[in-house]
Order: sequence, then C-alpha cells, then structure tokens
Amino acid sequence: MSKPLNLELAKLLKKYDGIVAVNNINLKIKAGSYCCLLGPSGCGKTSTLRMIAGHEEISDGDILLGDTIINNLPPSKRGTSMMFQNYALFPHLNCLDNVAFPQKIKGISKEKRYSAALKILEMVQMKNFSDRYPNQLSGGQQQRVALARSLITSPSILLLDEPLSALDPFLRIKMRSELKNIQKKLGITFIHVTHSQEEALALADIAVVMNNGIIEQFDTPYNIFNKPKNEFVANFVGSHNVVYLKDKKIAVRMDQMSIVKTKKSNDNTMIIEDIEFQGENVKLMCSNQNINLQILVDDKLFFKNEFKLDQKVDITWDEKKCHVLM
Repeated sequence: MSKPLNLELAKLLKKYDGIVAVNNINLKIKAGSYCCLLGPSGCGKTSTLRMIAGHEEISDGDILLGDTIINNLPPSKRGTSMMFQNYALFPHLNCLDNVAFPQKIKGISKEKRYSAALKILEMVQMKNFSDRYPNQLSGGQQQRVALARSLITSPSILLLDEPLSALDPFLRIKMRSELKNIQKKLGITFIHVTHSQEEALALADIAVVMNNGIIEQFDTPYNIFNKPKNEFVANFVGSHNVVYLKDKKIAVRMDQMSIVKTKKSNDNTMIIEDIEFQGENVKLMCSNQNINLQILVDDKLFFKNEFKLDQKVDITWDEKKCHVLM
C-alpha cells in the first residue's frame, strides 16, 4: 500500500446549478484513520467523498493530500481509490479479472497483475472464488471483490460510499468487523460514508456529522454519542432526549432516565403512548402537554414493573449526567 498521508479540506465548496451542497467546510483527517461521514440524505457527505475522489469538480476551495493540492488531478493520479455503493463489478469478468482490471489498464503484465490480485483476494477471503462471475456470488462476496479491486491500486486513502447498505443486517455486522480489521492491517486511511449512526459509531476512529452542507460536529464516536454539540447531533445520532432545564437546552440519554408508575396527576405526570420491544431493552414513548420523552429500560425492569399503554408515570434524571447543548 502507499504511505498514508494526512487529508485536508480547506473551505471546500460544491454547488449544483446554484444550490449549495457542501458549504465551505474545513476538515483535517489524520493519516491511518477510519473516518465516517455521517448524516441524513442530502447533507453533502457523498458529494464530499466524490470531490475527494475526483469524480465531482469542486466549486471552490482546496483538497490536500499530504502537502500536495490534488484539485486538478484525475482520479487515477490522486492516491485515492473509491469503492462504489453498487460495487460496479464487470459482469463479464470473473473475480480475478475484476480485481486485476485496474492494473491491466496500466499495462502491467498478466503474470504480475494476477499475482497481485490473488494476494488481495486472499486477504478478503475470496481466493477460492477467483474463477466465479459476479452473478455467482452473494452480496457479501461481491462486496469483498469490490473491496479487493479498490485496494489493488495501493491507495493512500480508500473511499467507501455506503458499502454496507445493500447487505442484510447479520452480514452487515460481520462485514463491519472485517472492514475495521482490514483497515488496521493495511494502516491506510478509510473514509466511509453512511447514514447509519450505529455503523459510524462502531467503525470510526473519528466521525464527521454533516447537515445541510456543513459539519455539525467532528469528534470521536464516544464524544458524539455522549457529548453532542447541538440539538441536531443529539437527535440524529439518537438515544437522547433534548429538554429545557433552567433556561438551558440539555441532552439526556434515554437509558439514563428513571421511570416509575404513579397514580397522581399534575403538569409533570406523563402517559405511556407507545412501547417498542427491542430484545434486551424496551423503549417507552411518553408524553404530556409539555414534552415528549423516550426512555430505554432493560427487559427485566420492564416486565417487573408491568408497564402498559396509557399508564401514568413519573420520569426523572440525574442533572450530573446531562449534557448542555450549544
């Protein structure tokens, strides 16, 4: 693999027919990091990824890999490689030829490119499937081949556009672990676009939460989950309630709220409006005329208390465990 280099985006701007998709963002990603760009559809994360790859022209600003501005370099000269969401495998080529194709167009001999392709296929546990065609592979197997083809160019940065979205939940979790292991083994930078909060928190060393073309928070997964910068991050990353307390807006984790049944009725009394069983946990959606709250309790506590719809409850939390939002 190429030597990993720091990536910097400096006042990066992207407009489509006058509509701003990425709004003058500044971002530094340390070499060898696993970085996730996280946000809702239309937030600018895929446009950012494609500008880094060279598949979208930038409207303004600079992209630096190491000390080199790569704005005007073609994708093949940037030191990056992109793995597309639909994998984009050639249906008429077997796995070996799909993986070897980038070296074929560079004029590398068949012997050398096949040798390199087999090594990469072995790394992603697909060597025994080298003679199969894409339509003979499962979704997870196709993903591994697409990953191998992206890695054979020895990039400094691998760009992944929602690579797990087409997989079933069980395989998605399995491939999540394998992506992380491959990144650590290679030591190169992975930049991974996703709209899944769970995926970003599980994979990333550093996460970038985007919204409406700007960066809302750039931080570790731990801080993004436990110390969201603002209401958007608290709501999008989830597992928080946003409430007002003493003229301050605070975030309180759902699992750090206490709930008890009550018979009284006042302005603070809440009603259980919905119950969502999630396996080891149960989510209770509660409301009154002033506020809606979601509380996460473990299944033993739920069944012990026999919580039911339309039940009156009191909800409290420890102010020391609250996080003040900007």
